[in-house]
Amino acid sequence: MMPKYVFRTITATEMRSVNRSAVLDYIRRNSPAARSMMAHDLKLSLPTVMRIVDELIEKGWVRPTGVKEWSGSRRRDLLEYHKDGHAVIGVDLGGTKMFGALANIGGEIISELTVNGHGTSGEASYAMLVEIVEKLCAAPRARGQKIRGIAVGAPGVTRAPAGIVEWAPSLNWREYPLKEKLERQFRLPCVVDNDVNLAALGEQWFGAGDGASNIVLITLGTGVGAGLIIDGVLYRGHTESAGEVGLLLSNRAELDQQYDKFGALESIISGTGIAERARTCLAGSLPEDRLAQITAQDVFDAYRRGEAWSRAVVDETVDYLSIAIINISTLLDPELVILGGGVSESADVLLPRVQARIQNILPKTPTLKVSTLGRRATVMGAIAQVVHLTSDYYVARKLA
Repeated sequence: MMPKYVFRTITATEMRSVNRSAVLDYIRRNSPAARSMMAHDLKLSLPTVMRIVDELIEKGWVRPTGVKEWSGSRRRDLLEYHKDGHAVIGVDLGGTKMFGALANIGGEIISELTVNGHGTSGEASYAMLVEIVEKLCAAPRARGQKIRGIAVGAPGVTRAPAGIVEWAPSLNWREYPLKEKLERQFRLPCVVDNDVNLAALGEQWFGAGDGASNIVLITLGTGVGAGLIIDGVLYRGHTESAGEVGLLLSNRAELDQQYDKFGALESIISGTGIAERARTCLAGSLPEDRLAQITAQDVFDAYRRGEAWSRAVVDETVDYLSIAIINISTLLDPELVILGGGVSESADVLLPRVQARIQNILPKTPTLKVSTLGRRATVMGAIAQVVHLTSDYYVARKLA
C-alpha cells in the first residue's frame, strides 16, 4: 500500500505570523535596522514591513531610535529591539538546586536567586518554585516593563506543549501538570520544558551558539543530557525524549544491563559518575567521611596538580565523552558542539584532549566550544521560549 501524504496549505493568518516573526528576529539581530534594508533582505514588500513594524512598535517589541534612514523621498526612524519593554521569569529547577532569574528580553539579568535542594514531596517542590516566582515578580524593574511570561526548565522528560513533567525524580514529580498549575496561580503565559532544551535555546540566542543553526549542547552535571537544534529549530523527537544522551552505550558489555537511576554513559561522565569512580580509585587510602565528600571538581583539581590517581579517571572521562560526540556528530552533523553543566567548568582539562581524540575520526569535525552562559543558560532559553509563545515568533519556527 502506498503511504498517505498529507499536505497543508499555510493560511493567511499563519503567513502574517511568519512574516511578523521574521521581521522581529531581523530587528533583534540587526539593531538598529532600516525598514528598506529589512524588506530587501527578507524579500518582503516595503508596505508589508512597514505594517508589521507599526504593530511591533504598538505592542512594545521594537521602538524607533531617533536616527533617520532615507527611504525614497522620506526619512524614517531606524528601529531597535526594545529589550527593556518586556521581562521574563525563567527558572532552572536543576538536579540539586533551583535557580531563578528575572531578565529583560535582551537577556540582561534584572534579579536572580538560588535555592539549594528540592522539596521532600512533589507539592513541597512546587511550593519552592512558587516562592521563587513570587520573589522575582516582586523584584524592582523598569517603569512600564511588563512580565511577558514564565518559563521553567525541569530536569526530566517533559511534554512541552501540554506543560506536563512526565518524570523528575529529584522533584518527586510524575505526570505533573506544571504549566496548568502555574498559569492558574500567576495568570501569565507559562512554558514548561526540559532544562537542557531551554539551555540549548539560550546558547543559540545569547551564548556560544549565537548565529549557528545546527547545535548540540551536551550538559555534564548531576546527570548528562543534550539539547538538539537542527536547522535553527529545537528537535524534540517522537516522544519528546530526544537528547537523552546519558543513555548512550559505548560497548557490548553494556547491553542487557539495567540502569535504574543513571544511564550507561551518564554513570561514567556525569559529575556524579566521575566522583563515584574517584572514590573507587581512592578506596582504602582515605577515611570514609572524606571519600564521601569527593566531587568531580576535586578530581580535575587533582589532575591539574599532577596527582597520579586522577589520570585514569580523567582519561576515561575524555574517552567516553569523545565517543559520545563522535556518535552524535555522525548522526546529526552539527556545526557546533557546546559543553555545558558543572563539569564544563573544567573545560581547560577536557576540551583540548577531546578535540585531539575526535580530530581524525570524522570527515568534518564540528567546532567544540564551552558554554558562555553557565548556570544562566536555561534562564536565557526561557526568554527565547516566552518570546516564541507571546509574540507569534514560535509560529515561524514551527512552519519553517
